[in-house]
Amino acid sequence: MHQIADLISIFETIFYQSHNTRLIKGVHEPIYTPANADTPYHQIVFAHGFYASALHEIAHWLVAGDKRRLLEDYGYWYCPDGRDKAQQAEFEAVEVKPQAIEWALSVAASFEFNVSVDNLNGEQTCRFDFQKRVHQQLLQLIKNGFNPRTTALLKALSDFYNTPWPLTATQFVWQHPQEFSNAV
Repeated sequence: MHQIADLISIFETIFYQSHNTRLIKGVHEPIYTPANADTPYHQIVFAHGFYASALHEIAHWLVAGDKRRLLEDYGYWYCPDGRDKAQQAEFEAVEVKPQAIEWALSVAASFEFNVSVDNLNGEQTCRFDFQKRVHQQLLQLIKNGFNPRTTALLKALSDFYNTPWPLTATQFVWQHPQEFSNAV
């Protein structure tokens, strides 16, 4: 049901002409590269052809402002897996908004979403606390509105996958597993 070619086509239809940006199926790690002498368009390269990776990398692009989109990987340094507690806390703070947008994109595409703490070989943190922060950010975005690029893509995904539009908070109900077990 979820063909990467469909997502690439939807993205290109909306953003290639207006933002000179293409979604590219990569072989290795994801990266964003601005247009340069070798490639006349910006590239959102996602990992291994995975649909979830594409949604995640798109979410980062949707968060990035005009100036950040002129910098490789938006000018951020990525601290790889194996982060200590302080590095992981910083990683999660930066990831809240992109993952909230990724969650919205996933719902619009009728695709399962899972938060990612992306630190298998490092300090373990509570995934559920992070998911709660992502959920709270998502509810704020729904209440206050997404930026125009995000709205355009959400609407296109909703149209393509025939999911409810506009998105509402009731589509994103989440309970911490402990809260769920206490309610039963």
